[in-house]
Amino acid sequence: MFDLDVRSRKPIYEQLVDKIKELIINQVLKPDEKLPSVRVLSKELTINPNTIQKAYRELEYLGYLYSVQGKGSFVVPMDIMPNQEKLKEIKADLMKLLAEAIYLGLKREELEELYNEVIQSIEGGRNID
Repeated sequence: MFDLDVRSRKPIYEQLVDKIKELIINQVLKPDEKLPSVRVLSKELTINPNTIQKAYRELEYLGYLYSVQGKGSFVVPMDIMPNQEKLKEIKADLMKLLAEAIYLGLKREELEELYNEVIQSIEGGRNID
């Protein structure tokens, strides 16, 4: 379920955050679905439980997870996810990336192609990597 690259320069907890976000966005993890406990996931991935806890806390801060004391961490239903602030942030990042890509020669047709690929990957539940 979680493929992490221990040789990557990207910290393990960030890889875990990205992977869980991807699974939520692609609806592999459903709203209100319980995630594996920190202890179970730590044993499964053979990484420090503090790393798992850090990733879960980050996802909770970002609005992807919520925790119930003594029960665990769960996926936030999309309809109550605080989308507006996050969407503003993503749009700002996207504007910067698009400006750079256009400067480097990205054409409108190529951008539309990329957009369609992302839509297809989300609807098909495939990875966007």
